[in-house]
Amino acid sequence: MAFDDIVRIEQLQKGPLEEGEWLANKRVFIRVDFNVPLDKKTGAITDDSRIRAALPTIRYAVEAGAKVILASHLGRPKGHDENLSLEPVGLRLAELTGWEVHLPEDCIGDAPKKVIHDLRVASAGLRGGPQICLLENLRFHQGEEKNDETFARALAELCDVYVDDAFGAMHRAHASVDALPRLVKDRGMGLLVASELAALARLVGAPARPYVAVLGGAKVSDKIAVIEALLARCTSICIGGAMANTFLAAQGLNMQRSLVEGDKLALARTLLQKADTAGVKLLLPVDVVVGTGIDVVEGQVVAVTAVPAETMALDIGPKTIAAYSAVLRGAKTVFWNGPMGLFESPAFATGTFELARAMSGIAGFTVVGGGDSAAAVNQAGGDIAAGFDHLSTGGGASLEFIEGKRMPGIEALRRGARP
Repeated sequence: MAFDDIVRIEQLQKGPLEEGEWLANKRVFIRVDFNVPLDKKTGAITDDSRIRAALPTIRYAVEAGAKVILASHLGRPKGHDENLSLEPVGLRLAELTGWEVHLPEDCIGDAPKKVIHDLRVASAGLRGGPQICLLENLRFHQGEEKNDETFARALAELCDVYVDDAFGAMHRAHASVDALPRLVKDRGMGLLVASELAALARLVGAPARPYVAVLGGAKVSDKIAVIEALLARCTSICIGGAMANTFLAAQGLNMQRSLVEGDKLALARTLLQKADTAGVKLLLPVDVVVGTGIDVVEGQVVAVTAVPAETMALDIGPKTIAAYSAVLRGAKTVFWNGPMGLFESPAFATGTFELARAMSGIAGFTVVGGGDSAAAVNQAGGDIAAGFDHLSTGGGASLEFIEGKRMPGIEALRRGARP
């Protein structure tokens, strides 16, 4: 999958004008993914990894002397919602960079225009350092999710250059991702998006084999398309998390109170048959860690053939960890999406953390497909996280990329789609 028809932010420095700092004093609109988790009680940011991931592109534009405008969504507001304001993000961004971050009351109209006009840029040589503009939550306007061109044109009035560095939103046909870049002649992708595309392209092009996928999470229905896509490329697929319960139940096992998608049993059997036909080893747990509820502080290891009544499977067991780790040791390519259990609870985190350790220690190319998997890797420890070649910032986006789906944000950046 070629992306050489998409301009990178560095190439925008070599734009159609004279040589030199072409971005200097240009109004550069950077679509970032600051959809960070917030503490329900305090509203504080509980994980700032998405903010940190965007910093290289932001710094690049700031150091080039651009007037930087950042835009993102946060949560799913129904109109203006103070609880989903980007103010906490602006405060954290200021802490991380030491810059002044200005948050106008809206993302379109006179308020942001005034802030952007008055921005102090790095090349100005003025005391106090650079200033940047962080627009208020894009989803406060219905036009964002509706991909409304009128809303997109209002955003386009704010900028000269468009840069998309929000990989986690590129699978959404929203105004700031799809309609807006088509209205801006000078556009490109940020450093984060470029690294995401380069890493994920290695998984769908000609991946080195053996190629092992590790899939977890709650539902088989969420992973149908990605499993079918991986069957055409993988050597082995290791299944964990609650979705494994549905596969085990499809084989006639009584999973007791475990989460099982009863209406997907036939589908699970079909996927098992497809794997067999394709010559792909689809591995399922042989033992699990069970509990009577998600709040228990201690689990019990049992065989999948002997799950006690009134219990539910909440993690993979030690024999399964050993079997999956053995498959991973010989892998030259690994893709992981979805935890192996309820890793948020110490009683059921061992499977997820041990497989993360196994994956991080292999010599092959390893990619974590965002979402809960990336959170689990970070929670497992910095030494483990450092062992992965790529931690994606976009769970749903990375899955759709693997599935081969059209991604509006990518298509909108292509040169052939310029206005």
